Amino acid sequence: MGTTVADDLVSMLVQAGVTRIYGLVGDSLNALSDAVRRSGGAAKGGLDWVHVHNEEAAAFAASADAQLTGKLAVCAGSCGPGNTHLIQGVMDAHRSGAPVLALASHIATKQVGSGFFQETRPQELFQQASHYCETVSTPEQLSRCTRLAVQNAIGKAGASVLVLPGDVLAADSAGEALESATVTTRPLTVADPAAVHELAERLNAAERVAIFAGIGCAGARDEVLALAGTLQAPVGHTLRGKDVLQHDNPYDVGMTGLLGYGACYQALHEADLVLLLGTDFPYDEFLPQQHTVQIDIDPARLGRRTPLVQGLAADVGTTLRALLPLLRERTDRSFLDTMLRKTEHNLEHNVDAYRTATQQQTPIHPEYLAGLLDELAAPDAVFTVDTGMCCTWAARYLTPNGQRRILGSFVHGSMANALPMAIGAQIAAPDRQVITFSGDGGLAMLLGELLTVKTHRLPVKVVVFNNSSLGMVRLEMLVAGDPPFETDHDEVDYAAIAAPMGFLTRRVTDPDDLRAAITEVLAHDGPALLDVVTTKDALEVPSHVTFAEARGFALALGKVVLSGGVGDVLRLAKANVRNIPT
Repeated sequence: MGTTVADDLVSMLVQAGVTRIYGLVGDSLNALSDAVRRSGGAAKGGLDWVHVHNEEAAAFAASADAQLTGKLAVCAGSCGPGNTHLIQGVMDAHRSGAPVLALASHIATKQVGSGFFQETRPQELFQQASHYCETVSTPEQLSRCTRLAVQNAIGKAGASVLVLPGDVLAADSAGEALESATVTTRPLTVADPAAVHELAERLNAAERVAIFAGIGCAGARDEVLALAGTLQAPVGHTLRGKDVLQHDNPYDVGMTGLLGYGACYQALHEADLVLLLGTDFPYDEFLPQQHTVQIDIDPARLGRRTPLVQGLAADVGTTLRALLPLLRERTDRSFLDTMLRKTEHNLEHNVDAYRTATQQQTPIHPEYLAGLLDELAAPDAVFTVDTGMCCTWAARYLTPNGQRRILGSFVHGSMANALPMAIGAQIAAPDRQVITFSGDGGLAMLLGELLTVKTHRLPVKVVVFNNSSLGMVRLEMLVAGDPPFETDHDEVDYAAIAAPMGFLTRRVTDPDDLRAAITEVLAHDGPALLDVVTTKDALEVPSHVTFAEARGFALALGKVVLSGGVGDVLRLAKANVRNIPT
């Protein structure tokens, strides 16, 4: 057979550095999957096809792959339902700034607009979830559209989508395209020198400066710490910035927000000037509403969370390198030291004390499980974290060290992300230990991806925080003043489900058995699942609680008591008395 459009697409992806496509085959994708088969696989200079059991998982896996490697990752879905499954993970990748190219196949062009079987409008469907979304209607379009899709995904940090009708993929190649370089690097925007001088004047004039930094500082850790040292400024970070900034940081004061700990909230609100560096932290109720400067490479993010006295649309690293020589070095550490002492007190008396005080309690407390995983995991482990309470335990009990990574749906906030992200992370980094923090609710949503782990013989370690509840939703209801409703579900033995799939499994209900079970699971040379029965009563108490939140929580507990649930309230109080900020 001659060369097809699908063959050309495979060649272009290989030239862009892609080695695999995550996806689920389907009739409208037949030409592409066959081209991948004929390419011989990555070992022979072609592409591998990573078969998953749901297109949503394909996109989540690609998102994790891209975030871990920093390179373009590709996922694919067939027409109609394949695309509507795919979009969930594509949206997550896009909002996370992960360079992902989604190949969304489409019905045959002659059927478009006729209400044909499985017909959707994929270009409209994916528009909100991408920087670039175009339909390839003729073979002649393929080369230019593919190059632009790659460049948009990498250059703008997010998703691109190519809509590919099945008949176009199967059509004869348009012939060798004119050679044109594909740009596969992000631009580094340099701040205006006048703006940098203005910022230096502000910082030199401020008595107390605080820094709040996010994932946008990934390439600028040294510059951020140098800035903090020059200004004697406390440094808070987002959950996505935890990997980058927490370890070996003598200025660290923790996190703010619902997952917060330490003195970050207080530092931001007591400073004369706050620097937001590479973060689009969305919870504006935890941010100061005055005396704030923001630096971000994306101008659309400037000032959309809090009013600014100055905004700089530029790369954080290049801006700080230009800024540092203009600053006067401080010697007064009083503000910094006060915040460091408060952070230590918070960690010792609330976060760590709560973990150690619950070692012998049953049901097992999730804090104890998270602390042991942190202690026993490999120094370069990759953790993938489900949305919900698992984010809290990861934020508070996983210790970054410059090698570890923590990945999750931290911007889109989708359930069920941990397992498929672990698939992408393990394939991208086969020699690293990959561990999921899976909520039982999230795992149940994409339970079939356990089969994907087994199919590809991935040594992923799935850890299930099994509390038979949607824990975060339960807490949100309590804070809103409502007793929990429809948040609890049947107890499930996930170890019993995973064992016939070929997993090493352990189920733990006694805290005395937990350390040995974790050690065994992590040491296993292959897929393993640890099912830990945890209490649903463990609460995530932020470092700053508003009066309205406290009032709502008290009101909800009152409603529980009035409905006959005195025992529930007493159990909740006993479980969480050590977790109340002092």
